[in-house]
Amino acid sequence: MKRVLAIDSTDAGLESGLESAGFTVLREYQTSEADLGPSLAEVQGLLLRSRIRISSAFLERAPQLKWIGRLGSGVENIDHEAAKAQGIRLFSAPEGNRTSLGEHAMGMLLALAHRIVTSNQEVLQGEWNRASNTGWELEGSTVGIIGFGHMGSAFAQRLQGFGVRILAYDKYKTGYAPSYVSECSLKHVLAQSDVLSFHLPLTEETQGFVKSKLLGHCSNKPILLNTSRGAVIRTKDVWEAIQSGQLRGAALDVVDVEKRSLEGLEALPAWWKEFIHDPRVLITPHIAGWSEQSFPKMGQVLLRKILHEFA
Repeated sequence: MKRVLAIDSTDAGLESGLESAGFTVLREYQTSEADLGPSLAEVQGLLLRSRIRISSAFLERAPQLKWIGRLGSGVENIDHEAAKAQGIRLFSAPEGNRTSLGEHAMGMLLALAHRIVTSNQEVLQGEWNRASNTGWELEGSTVGIIGFGHMGSAFAQRLQGFGVRILAYDKYKTGYAPSYVSECSLKHVLAQSDVLSFHLPLTEETQGFVKSKLLGHCSNKPILLNTSRGAVIRTKDVWEAIQSGQLRGAALDVVDVEKRSLEGLEALPAWWKEFIHDPRVLITPHIAGWSEQSFPKMGQVLLRKILHEFA
C-alpha cells in the first residue's frame, strides 16, 4: 500500500487526486514533529508547507520515503543534501502561484508609488490631503528584476503596458529574456533601475544578499520590492537606506524577522515600529502567492508532477 503523510493542510484536490491514484493519505496537520514517528516510518510520500523543517534527522525517521511535495514555490525548509543522499525526490509548485505573486507585486508597487494606502488611512482619520499625497508615475522609468524564474517573469509580464524599460539579472541563466526584457549584469541593473524587484530563492548564497554594500550601487534612489523570502534582504539596511535617501521606499511582502515556519514574526527590533509606520514603507504578511485560485492551481501542479514519476 502506498502511503502519503500530510503534515500541513495543503489542497483538497491534491489529496483526493492522490487517493484516486491509489495512495492512502495520512492527515497529521497538527501533530507535533516528535509524535510523527509511527507515521513517518511507513510512508513513501510527504506533503507539507512550512510548519516543520525537514532536517536530516527528520528524514532518517522515514526510511521508505521516496518523495516530498511542498505546496509552494520554495523548498528552503528541506535539507536538500540529506534528501538527495536518501534518494528522495523534491517537488514544488511555483507554476501554480506565479500569477498571484506577479499581481501582488504589481499592486504593491502601484500602491506605494501613488500613496494609495497612506492617503486612504488619512481619509479614514477625517483628513483630505491632496498635495502631500502626490504620486510617482511608472511610465518612463526603468524596472530591474533580480532573479528571472517563474516569479520574476510573472512580474515582468504584468509590467507590459506601463511604458517602462525592463532589465533583468539572473546569475544562473542566459538567453532567458522575452523580447520586452533586456538581460543585464547585476551592476547595470542596480545603476539604472528606478524600481528594483527581488525574486530569489533563499539559499546560503542569497541569505542577506541585499545589504548596505549592494544598495550603495543604486544610482536612481529606487523603490525596492521583495516578494521572495525575507532573509534575502537585511531589513534594517533597507530602513537605513530609506532614511538616508538612497531608496525612495520599500514594498515588502516578506521580512527577515519572520519565523522559520513563516507563520508570524520573531521578537521585533527597537526600530521596527517606526519603520512600518513610515509612509515610504508598505508591508503585507507574506501573502503575495496566496489567492483563492493559487492553492488549487498549486495542488494540480504538484499532483501532476508526483503522479508523473510515482503513479
